[in-house]
Amino acid sequence: MTKPDKYVGIDNDINGGMTSIGKIIRDAWVFGLIPETESCQNWNLAGIDALLQQVNNEWDKYGCMVSHLPKELFERHQKVHGAWIDRAKAAGWSGDTETDDED
Repeated sequence: MTKPDKYVGIDNDINGGMTSIGKIIRDAWVFGLIPETESCQNWNLAGIDALLQQVNNEWDKYGCMVSHLPKELFERHQKVHGAWIDRAKAAGWSGDTETDDED
């Protein structure tokens, strides 16, 4: 089976969007790099990688820590990520796959 050359979009991603690419997109929303209406559906991997670089540049400003975000960005982060966590849980995601190797 070949890997797709286009991203399915955060709305169609596995685990309710709780994937590495989904996190990039949510962080890009938090930092205002793309509008929250942008799901990145049909983006190629080069586009996702370019977005990752922009997101990383923003995180570098805050030591890559949520607790170092200014109040407005912190609250936006909590809102965006919290809503998607709730959405993913409602779709059956539990977060267990992210900690399976921590036994």
